[in-house]
Amino acid sequence: MGVYRAVVSSDWNECLAPCGPFDFIAFTHPDLGDRLETIFRRYTANTVSLGEAVDLLRGLLPRPISMEEMDAYLDASFATYPGLPEWIEWCRSNDILFMINTTGMVGYFQRIFAKGLLPTVPALSAHPMIRFEGLPTDPATIFDLLEIHDKPKNTREALQAFGITSGKVIVMGDSGGDGPHFEWGAGVGALLIGSRIKPSLASFCENRGITIDVRFGDAEEGGGAHGPSFMELTPYIEEYLLR
Repeated sequence: MGVYRAVVSSDWNECLAPCGPFDFIAFTHPDLGDRLETIFRRYTANTVSLGEAVDLLRGLLPRPISMEEMDAYLDASFATYPGLPEWIEWCRSNDILFMINTTGMVGYFQRIFAKGLLPTVPALSAHPMIRFEGLPTDPATIFDLLEIHDKPKNTREALQAFGITSGKVIVMGDSGGDGPHFEWGAGVGALLIGSRIKPSLASFCENRGITIDVRFGDAEEGGGAHGPSFMELTPYIEEYLLR
């Protein structure tokens, strides 16, 4: 699997990309858009669990999303915030494991990597509700994420699976759904990066005395072409790795 000296474990939705985890469903079934947005906001505000949100989602879907429908969504809508492909490549070239750790669906990322929209990452932690047949472009290691507390668990498992013994961890998130990951990260001396921080994450950390080390971007910024480049984070990571 290679030798890594650290791991970046980052949320995806509204953290690395201007989208929500259910957007591809709203694209395929436009009539469900408002209800999907309500479910997502209730989850990110920690008023329902991820498992409860997925149960609500399953109750709305008339049938599973197909690979062709996922591809149609990505062809029309895929975007990331600036500099993400370059940042992923920078991590790879600097022996840092880049791990996407998200409540999004495994199948969504399978198609992103199959279509060459992003460099394939070594590890993915995502929800298995939608998962397609395995492809050569799939991440080498895929962890199931069924509840938000699986984020820190899966980061720990990635450290073990990839033999990262340095204890160097960079955790990145934006909302209250990342709170348990930040709480764990604070306990192990991780570098905590808030990307376009929402009040739900800010209040979670404030209430628990957790310091967010780097505040990156603005929650009010728009689509993928706006805001700072993720490459601006590299000096903070390099400094952290030298501690």
